[in-house]
Amino acid sequence: MNTVAKLGGFGIGLAAVFTAALGLGRTVGHTPAAVPAPTHGGHAAAATAAGPATALPAGLQISQDGYRLTPLTATLATGAPREFRFQITGPDSKPVTGYTTSHDKDLHLIVVRRDLAGFQHVHPRLAADGTWSIPLAVPAPGQYRVFADFQPVGHDGLTLGADVPAPGDYRPVPLPAAARTATVDGYTVTLGGELTPGASSRLTLSVSKDGRPVTDLQPYLGAYGHLVALRDGDLAYLHVHPDGEPGDGRTQAGPEVVFHAEVPSTGAYRLYLDFQHDGKVRTAEFTAVAGAPISTPPAAATATPTPSGHGSDGHTHE
Repeated sequence: MNTVAKLGGFGIGLAAVFTAALGLGRTVGHTPAAVPAPTHGGHAAAATAAGPATALPAGLQISQDGYRLTPLTATLATGAPREFRFQITGPDSKPVTGYTTSHDKDLHLIVVRRDLAGFQHVHPRLAADGTWSIPLAVPAPGQYRVFADFQPVGHDGLTLGADVPAPGDYRPVPLPAAARTATVDGYTVTLGGELTPGASSRLTLSVSKDGRPVTDLQPYLGAYGHLVALRDGDLAYLHVHPDGEPGDGRTQAGPEVVFHAEVPSTGAYRLYLDFQHDGKVRTAEFTAVAGAPISTPPAAATATPTPSGHGSDGHTHE
């Protein structure tokens, strides 16, 4: 079977319920049939005979409000990094060159395979002609989703997504089981709280090393932590930021980083926490199930990277 055939049927179904959240991911609402929710951010879709106007989940669209994500590189590299290039075109069909800085960057690029493995959070460079570029390699072949999270000047924030393949022998891996702890690079991160559909959920992530709480987390992109959540199946996108900010006189530099997130539907979500300590950014990964309490397993979930697994140590952060 050739690569196209192996990749062609993977993860195409896009469900229509997800509420995007705070901060970098910008707030985007959704009104599912069973869980009413307000529409936020001014991005409501047109009303239909089936019901009132709603907004699609963040990251499921390649274009919105006249803005479009256009990959200029057809495939992603495995092994040695290769330049990945793309543009954001505006309502005038021209490349956008004016952006509003959010969390120290004009655009945040999230890359993840459709089985939720191989997560990366990187920051490309913008050329004068509106082309974004970054040397990029993914750990293994497969169909990847790239998310561009940005705010054009004079517009609300947007998150657009596109599929880009990495050719080769694709071997999907199962979603790891829900767990309360994850380990990465000698650190243990513990997740407290539950994802409750239709309500704001308070999530606390506590960082320790060698059994001792880490109380000197370093700011990364203007915060002590960044949390991305992707729903299993359609990769609906949620990016939240923690309570408070460094230097505000009340926010402690660890060990706890508190987030608030809202999801309207039950289902499994993969959570990716970026945090910085000793001058290095690390990513801890969790699986959480909205609507079902997470039991505490007898052993920690390990984030050891493998060529096609869900490990976190080897992520690139730029």
